[in-house]
Amino acid sequence: MKKTAWIQNGMRMALAAAALTSIAGTASAADKVQVVVFGPPSLGAFLPPVIKAQKLDEANGLDIDFVQRPPDAYATQFNSGEFKVGGSAALLTVGLASTKGVKVSYLFNLFDYWAAVVTRKPEIKTITDLAGKSLAAARGTTSYAMFEWLASRQGLDTSKISAINTTTPGLIGYALANRADAVQLWEPAYSTLKLKAPDIHLIDLNIKKEWTKFAGSPDLPYLGVAAHQDWIQQNPKLVDGLYKSYKAAADWITAHPKEAAAIIVPKDEDGQQGVIADLIVQKERLGMNVKWASDQRKEIEAVYKAGVESGRLKEMPETATIYQAPKR
Repeated sequence: MKKTAWIQNGMRMALAAAALTSIAGTASAADKVQVVVFGPPSLGAFLPPVIKAQKLDEANGLDIDFVQRPPDAYATQFNSGEFKVGGSAALLTVGLASTKGVKVSYLFNLFDYWAAVVTRKPEIKTITDLAGKSLAAARGTTSYAMFEWLASRQGLDTSKISAINTTTPGLIGYALANRADAVQLWEPAYSTLKLKAPDIHLIDLNIKKEWTKFAGSPDLPYLGVAAHQDWIQQNPKLVDGLYKSYKAAADWITAHPKEAAAIIVPKDEDGQQGVIADLIVQKERLGMNVKWASDQRKEIEAVYKAGVESGRLKEMPETATIYQAPKR
């Protein structure tokens, strides 16, 4: 009996060791990917916490390390190649980098464009009413470039706006303090502002109407994930894993708005979780639209064309900036 018990105990130990080896092998199989993103509040910081909390990267064979940087540092460190993958990639910024010789590609879209101009001035009712008024904006952003393009198409000479340049975090402060006649911003800043200042009203930029007329599609790709082309060539499977992780996060957020809001905004200060949950349910202003870049080639080229028209781009970027996903 003692000999039998000893043999059985040895077998149990061997099985346990094999199980541990199997678990360790599985863990080590995950490919590490470092992705630089903007910190919150920003659209680029919307999906990463959900990916990590729900372990969606692990489910797709990845271990994603999301590294937060402010916009200027993000642009410098991504364009230089210090970070090979960027998760706060504004499409026009990718195009601009390409025209300057940076070999990068827009892998897939995360959010379509939505922006707003808000004011407390009753005389400002339409976009053309901004002529002769002061407008606070983060003028270096893609959002402002697209606003200028939309405004010019609707008859506003943007040179007649007294534009006050500020940082993205400063936009809400300008609106709350009435330091400008109007403020140009986007989500989630708009929903946060409406919570604090419900009397402020929105000027319709007619985005869907103007864009569909111009591009022949309601989709207006705006912000997504981009990577350096040398990294893409070396890591095609990781690109696929990144897409699947982000797509799964978007689907989960749509299906679980309250739970997602609690992950995206862990500290529920001033009802912020409710604001984010409502934004997810409302859908249009959030504009979450995860698609491969190659599935939006026509729309992306239209964005580049708009960038040339607005002067943000001096020329059309290379076609290689639009990543061609493998046939599925």
